Amino acid sequence: MDGRPTAHTEESVLSRRGLDQLIEVLHTHGYRVVGPTATDSAIVLTELESGAQLPSGWGVTTGPGTYRLHRRDDAAVFGHSAGPQSWKRFLHPPRQQQWSVNRDGVFTEPAHDDRPYAFVGVRGCDLAAISVLRRVLCPDPNADSPTARRFRRLFVVAAHCTEPGEVCFCTSMGTGPAAGPGYDLALTERIDDEHGHRFVVDVGTDNGADVLAEVAHRAAAPAEIDDAHHAVSAAAGRMGRTMPDVDLRQLLHSARDAEVWDDVASRCLTCGNCTMVCPTCFCTTSEDVTDLTGEHAERWQHWSSCFEPDFSHLHGGNVRVSAESRYRQWMSHKLGTWFDQFGSSGCVGCGRCIDWCPVGIDITEEAARLAQVLPAYPAEDP
Repeated sequence: MDGRPTAHTEESVLSRRGLDQLIEVLHTHGYRVVGPTATDSAIVLTELESGAQLPSGWGVTTGPGTYRLHRRDDAAVFGHSAGPQSWKRFLHPPRQQQWSVNRDGVFTEPAHDDRPYAFVGVRGCDLAAISVLRRVLCPDPNADSPTARRFRRLFVVAAHCTEPGEVCFCTSMGTGPAAGPGYDLALTERIDDEHGHRFVVDVGTDNGADVLAEVAHRAAAPAEIDDAHHAVSAAAGRMGRTMPDVDLRQLLHSARDAEVWDDVASRCLTCGNCTMVCPTCFCTTSEDVTDLTGEHAERWQHWSSCFEPDFSHLHGGNVRVSAESRYRQWMSHKLGTWFDQFGSSGCVGCGRCIDWCPVGIDITEEAARLAQVLPAYPAEDP
């Protein structure tokens, strides 16, 4: 997924069987194909053996602290919004071994599965998150590291969103509903009585064109292309949430002593759910473990959260001991100081932090409250 321009700009159409064949072709190219499935009462991401595992006919109902799977009236494959998992878990695993050592002092690096990933069904918000993570985790994209190789060899089949959920606000963040640059292929799912179940396909790279050439497809008619574009454009007007139309970076910079934080702290459980489901949170910590004999030791890296009391531990104690300071740190970094570090917002508007907050704290509502009590700053262009 290198984003190279391609001369293959004509849009095509895949049938439902063509989508299954696309997954088969990706397997023949040696990819580990990952996509959404309906498992454990949620849309979760897993390695796919075939297109039959895709969540055909499943939708979701979302809200602050609410997520429910339900049956749709059609067989749509991508008729749902973001689930609890993001693609981050495959590019930046939640737990991975760094090294092991025996008493004789011989260090051993863990074996890595270097088969490349192909992601199927990546929404615009999540494609933007992958781009953000690449900048954060791979400042040198050509580095010889497992993480850099995962990003460098990634194949992305995006899904232009036509049905945003109740907590989605990607339009506010400039990340959707249309998938931005970075995909190899992008699909717009359409179902109607006249043309049946099909996917209008955009080609983003030469690699994508080569894969599509091995899949049964036909040229898209102008009316099909217009219909697909209209469906995606219409989704922008049906977002369940919106961020205030202000410069969020400046707003958060001025919000250090706002009383809003006290109110949030009275509700926040500091559980860290928001950081675990966020597709861009990247913080980790390391731990060393030994066997009972003391003959063997390992170092493991795992995800961490700025809501953990020990996250800000320095010599002499923790810097952020209150819920107020920890929530302020998370939101201020996500919407504000991320710009200073990485040149963009750390929020892509997927709404997962709202969905999976046990007490239903809504980041868009908290930003709106800050905008009401602090000086207004005109919004910058995304």
